[in-house]
Amino acid sequence: MAASPECKLQLVRDHIRPYQDFPKKGILFRDICPILKDPAALTAVIDLFEEEVRRNYQTVELIVGLDARGFLFGPLLAQRLGVGFILVRKKGKLPGTTLSVEYNLEYGKAEVEIQEDAVAPGQKVLLIDDLLATGGTLFAACELMKKQQAEVLGCMVVIELKELNGKDKLKPQSIFSLVQY
Repeated sequence: MAASPECKLQLVRDHIRPYQDFPKKGILFRDICPILKDPAALTAVIDLFEEEVRRNYQTVELIVGLDARGFLFGPLLAQRLGVGFILVRKKGKLPGTTLSVEYNLEYGKAEVEIQEDAVAPGQKVLLIDDLLATGGTLFAACELMKKQQAEVLGCMVVIELKELNGKDKLKPQSIFSLVQY
């Protein structure tokens, strides 16, 4: 008998490991490495994402994974759904002609890019990453999709840090998060 969504979600929660004062003092880091180490927990994550997509995003054509942890979950989900997977990378990491978007970080700027031919105009995409904090990286990836004239159906994350209000930055995009802190 298959585990219920509640049991799967509890398994995921049980495999998120907190680290106090990482990467700097005052930060409580949520580590997904135990999820990756445990096949049942990783399967639970992909099962829950797949259930959400099949319920709400049946027209998705591509999963877009964000550098670097979106690369861990995105291909598994795309394979399950029978759709393609593409990369949004940090600037300078992709060959060929690329499009990029610059965005602000807490102390500086960063840039993400995509290969120019990765998405066709009008393609329906879902963005995936491990964490939604302030929303900067996901926002930049959504902007890249706009440049590609793609239709962003929504964003999916394993963990959402609600107190940082990243969802607000991404409005009107829908955000699906498995675990919220």
